Amino acid sequence: MSETQPGGPSPTALHVPPPLDPSFRPAGRARRALEERIRASGRGVAVTLAVEQPGGTVSRRATVAWPDGHPEAARSHHHAERLLKTLLWARGGSRVHLDGPDGLIAYLRRHYAEDPTGIFDARIAAEIYLRPFELVRTPQAEMPPARGSSLALGGHLEGCRIGFDLGASDRKVAAVIDGEVVFSEEVPWDPANHADPQWHHDGIDDSLRRAAAHLPRVDAIGGSAAGAYVDNQVRVASLFRSVPRDLFEARVRGLFDELRRAWGGVPFVVVNDGEVTALAGSMMTGAGAFLGIALGSSEAAGYVTPERTLTTWLDELAFTPVDDAPGAPADEWSGDRGCGVQYLSQQAVGRLLGPAGIEVDPDAPLAERLVHLQALMAAGDQRAAAVYATIGTYLGYALLDYRELYDVEHLLLLGRVMTGAGGDVIIDRARAVLRAEDPSAAEAIIVHTPSERDKRHGQAVAAASLPALA
Repeated sequence: MSETQPGGPSPTALHVPPPLDPSFRPAGRARRALEERIRASGRGVAVTLAVEQPGGTVSRRATVAWPDGHPEAARSHHHAERLLKTLLWARGGSRVHLDGPDGLIAYLRRHYAEDPTGIFDARIAAEIYLRPFELVRTPQAEMPPARGSSLALGGHLEGCRIGFDLGASDRKVAAVIDGEVVFSEEVPWDPANHADPQWHHDGIDDSLRRAAAHLPRVDAIGGSAAGAYVDNQVRVASLFRSVPRDLFEARVRGLFDELRRAWGGVPFVVVNDGEVTALAGSMMTGAGAFLGIALGSSEAAGYVTPERTLTTWLDELAFTPVDDAPGAPADEWSGDRGCGVQYLSQQAVGRLLGPAGIEVDPDAPLAERLVHLQALMAAGDQRAAAVYATIGTYLGYALLDYRELYDVEHLLLLGRVMTGAGGDVIIDRARAVLRAEDPSAAEAIIVHTPSERDKRHGQAVAAASLPALA
């Protein structure tokens, strides 16, 4: 059971508050303020967290906590858990090494064994890496060093290729010949509410066939999808959340290998949709140190290193904490509060329409609510502008946290929420946050604005470049 809730002493008021969310309390900012206060007291205890993947990748972070017995020890326990959650979802791993006060380590053990949100995080980590989730007390002298890894994928555009992107509300596909798009389309679908794996198989195959009809042959197929994918296997994905476990193991885990065989064994690569967002930006600009974020039905993110390679990091920023307010909205899947999906996606749009005074059918799908918001924005409605400005504020403060995780020189924003005039408001507001809170960050990050076509279909085109031809 959790010993504390978000809240507590609040850091200095925000320089750029979100218009429709006065209670917003940026999670990273709150943690950094507490760390500064602990260090200034001279009573802090050093804490080291290291998250390890089965393949050897290790991500480390250092923080401080109040000593056991301090009246505010529970506050530092909460912020250490938020930091560890960020590492688990941004970097990924199934073994956690801990060094710190006894009380903190006991709290984290209880959290992952007893709290529903901790149990969710531990279960998903075990499912992604096919290893039991472990918390290991490791003295500082024995803590594993940080180790990275890279994947040489993408940038292959020769030949006749198909690229696809599977989202929660639509699937996109593109046919590409020697880097030129000859066909692309977007088809609505609702995968999370379908329990039959054959339905998913047939929908994806239909998109592939529709693209193939515009090619003289198919040399390779590349795809992106929401979720975690390792060696083309589906490990965890909300797209298949309604599929029973036995059918998931029998049909879903190897779904893309099944499709590869059906397409004659051509090179076939599938990765997380966020990775392809970053790859699309890197290909568009020829730059590395590139963070891509797609604000769609969820928040998808990916990273291309300064050397222009992908990584084995998880990059599931939809599950990393953004807001530390006590009443922050809960994610419908994990149940955790204040995570990115509720702030940088269509779910944020749906949540903010009411505070903006915009009435919609409460049963309307999120995609329809976004279309309504976009129409209001195009007509100059200031209520719609307030929704986009609020999302842009969220983005600005989130970027300050993401810079602790990634060496970011370039940022590409894609997804339906970024489409239209509202996307410009989001970017302008995020820049205003960076200028006000950390001018060096505003100078360091170049924000790229793709064409409207790239915003909607850029991921499918970049996905086509994933496989190298045999």
